Amino acid sequence: MSARGKTVALAARAGIWVLTSLVTWQTVPVAARESESTPAKAAPSQGSAAEARLLEIYKLMAQEDPRKALDLAEKLVRDFPNFQLAQLVYGDLLAARSHTLKSMGDVPASTANAAGNALAELKEESLRRVTALRERPAEGTLPSQFLKISPQSRTAIAVDAAKSRLYLFTNGPAGLKLTGDYYVSVGKAGTIKSQEGDQRTPLGVYYITSNLDTKTLNEFYGAGAMPLNYPNILDIKRGKSGGGIWLHGTPPQNYARPPRSTDGCLVLSNPDLLTLIRQVSVGATPVVVSSQLVWKPAAQLQTQAQSFESALKAWREAKQAGDVNKVLGFYTPDFASYGKNLEQYTPQIRSELKASKGRTIELKDLSYLHWSDSAETMVTTFGEVVAGRKTGIHKRQYWVRTAKDWQIFFEGVI
Repeated sequence: MSARGKTVALAARAGIWVLTSLVTWQTVPVAARESESTPAKAAPSQGSAAEARLLEIYKLMAQEDPRKALDLAEKLVRDFPNFQLAQLVYGDLLAARSHTLKSMGDVPASTANAAGNALAELKEESLRRVTALRERPAEGTLPSQFLKISPQSRTAIAVDAAKSRLYLFTNGPAGLKLTGDYYVSVGKAGTIKSQEGDQRTPLGVYYITSNLDTKTLNEFYGAGAMPLNYPNILDIKRGKSGGGIWLHGTPPQNYARPPRSTDGCLVLSNPDLLTLIRQVSVGATPVVVSSQLVWKPAAQLQTQAQSFESALKAWREAKQAGDVNKVLGFYTPDFASYGKNLEQYTPQIRSELKASKGRTIELKDLSYLHWSDSAETMVTTFGEVVAGRKTGIHKRQYWVRTAKDWQIFFEGVI
């Protein structure tokens, strides 16, 4: 038998059939004695410590070292007894010592039937974890939505629903850097939320609005919960309904949940959620949720942003000039701001022009994130500060690309 044939046969005996012909194994450090409550300072490809240990077990099976794999699996389930996928792999490794297994979770039919969908869900979880760790984003690339993130946003988050993966970025002098990524569960019915109770996770650009006190939460939400601003302005404009979309943890009996198992929330293991809670900033951390992230080099994103930057600069210059008619030309006919249409909002624009008296306007702490589906939109946040003043208005705008280039369909103080 060829070397590849032996590896495939061994993988089958161990029950890790979902990995066969799938994984180009990477060296993933084993954190066998590391507490997950204090995550390792590791490469982003490691993910969380428990997941890294599980993937090391998979790697050892592919390398035909079942004895060491069993030893590590035993330690993993001892440290994390509620990690169901690890328990399944450990059980398979034990069973493989006495007989050849036909598939992952090779149990009697009666046991499999009693488990319902649980076995299939664990297989899918395994596949999602391994695929995400194998298909790494290229060095120096970012999700296409992250055109510009203000230094005031210490972190940014992007979710790839197809991979069940949440990516965490830290923001420093050199810009965004991918510093961690984690397995995440989404809605039972998938994504593209449109109405209350549809059990779908919304897609779009959101912000973390609060960090809820764990004393007020049911244990179902695990180590904590951070609500997102769903429905956002674009969602409302499109008539979407519902709410209560949170980033939250898992109940004590579960280390993780199946890939599609929530009522629309984004759910992580409790250790991974605690990692996020320690790093995100309420009101300042953007969360992009995409059906499938597209990663692009940072230089390419800067080029992509040029047309929008030109429109934003022209809007600012029109305000500096105090030309109300020219300023109004940047707003769509269906513009709305917290219940006011463009006619009702125009006095606010006139008031701001009068207050600035033709002085230079600076857009400080500027961020803009790109979203493209049936329309191309930009979510922009900045402090609008008139020269000579120390503070200004903290605004958020939603722009849409129209036949007249970029125009604003929402503007408001946040």
